[in-house]
Amino acid sequence: QVQLVESGGRMVQAGDSLSLSCAASGLTVRRSAMAWFRQVPGKEREFVAHIRATGGHTYYSDSVKGRFTISKDNTENTLILQMISLNPEDTAVYYCAANEYVIVSAVPAARSYKYWGQGTQVTVSK
Repeated sequence: QVQLVESGGRMVQAGDSLSLSCAASGLTVRRSAMAWFRQVPGKEREFVAHIRATGGHTYYSDSVKGRFTISKDNTENTLILQMISLNPEDTAVYYCAANEYVIVSAVPAARSYKYWGQGTQVTVSK
């Protein structure tokens, strides 16, 4: 079965950089549509970034565009999220998500993704 395991979350200070990883088993990252979402208590899960199943095209939410970079490490079968210039509003549990394919119009919708990890906490202090 498919398993996604996030890691790398920790407490950092505003302005710091951080990299999250999502190790996949039971699916091939290179051939999968994959994304990062985040969630804070009391709010809906928020789209962060997506990378297409093929071609490598990426999409970002306006709040992270220019600061976050999503990529695939095909050798390690891992999804990466590199984050710079972190601010307290980036504090959340970050989730990795995947599906065989996601149409462009549905990229930001959590319901478009079949597989989810358990999440990793990122806390950004002032």
